[in-house]
Amino acid sequence: MSPDDPTPTDPSDLAIETRGLTKVFGAQKAVDGVDLAVPRGSVFGFLGPNGSGKTTSIRILLGLSAATSGEVRVLGRPVPEKAAEVLPAVGALVEGPAFYPFLSGRDNLRRLDAADPTTSPRTRRARVEEALERVGLEHAASKKAHAYSLGMKQRLGLANALLSPRELLVLDEPGNGLDPQGSREVRGLIRSLAEAGTTVFVSSHLLWEVEQMCSHVAVMSAGRLVWQGPLDRLRAEGAVQVRVRTPDVAEAQTALTALGLRPETASPGLLVAALGEDVVVEQVVAALVRADVRVRGVEVSGETLEDRYVALTGEGFDVAG
Repeated sequence: MSPDDPTPTDPSDLAIETRGLTKVFGAQKAVDGVDLAVPRGSVFGFLGPNGSGKTTSIRILLGLSAATSGEVRVLGRPVPEKAAEVLPAVGALVEGPAFYPFLSGRDNLRRLDAADPTTSPRTRRARVEEALERVGLEHAASKKAHAYSLGMKQRLGLANALLSPRELLVLDEPGNGLDPQGSREVRGLIRSLAEAGTTVFVSSHLLWEVEQMCSHVAVMSAGRLVWQGPLDRLRAEGAVQVRVRTPDVAEAQTALTALGLRPETASPGLLVAALGEDVVVEQVVAALVRADVRVRGVEVSGETLEDRYVALTGEGFDVAG
């Protein structure tokens, strides 16, 4: 979906909506006319290379920075005007968690919860224990925060975001520092939150992670929104590829080239070519058979998220943003 298309969903169905969002630092537009539409209940991946405007946009959404111009609505209410009403329903883990180093993980959460005037002290103990359990930190709850690994601190930050029921979670690199098992558990937690009705807005540099947990994505480049919509639609807009595994690489290249394709060697014994509108996979197989090419496998697939990302931004992915 082009960022210039009309809003894809009725405004009442959006957890986050921006119109013409712009942030200027001196002569530089860090965010340039962004129209963002995040459906309620979605897991929404926010992607972009270093300097694309992701972090600046997130800070504006959370009322941590003022926009130069444009409109922002979070959970149907304008920000920053109604931020005091909106933010109690928003959990956030942004720019890395910060905790009191000589307090335990449990005491850090209790202290942070006590600083929130909207929470009840009578339910604090139970809510803290439940949050620790949900992120898999109950075994380390009594350990001092300075002894936590980066992955454990990420989990503790996520637990803080989950201390109260949230309509919206904004997570900046939630998989940072996690081992594979931890990443899998966090992805499962995020999906379960979305299934229960919470909207999860995720900024991540791990494209494979986004592919496994997100239903929608937005791609930023040089401060502008270059694509947003369902993840499946983004992949479907890419070229269909045929992948041929064969020991007869030279002969296969000749046969595919004769069909008007441009095969490339992806790895030893593997050729990849984009299928045009006039060529279908049956023609590819027939051409290989006619050329007496020994075929070990033929696979047709759409482009990956990484393929589409590079096509949209013109560059590889970077961690910061």
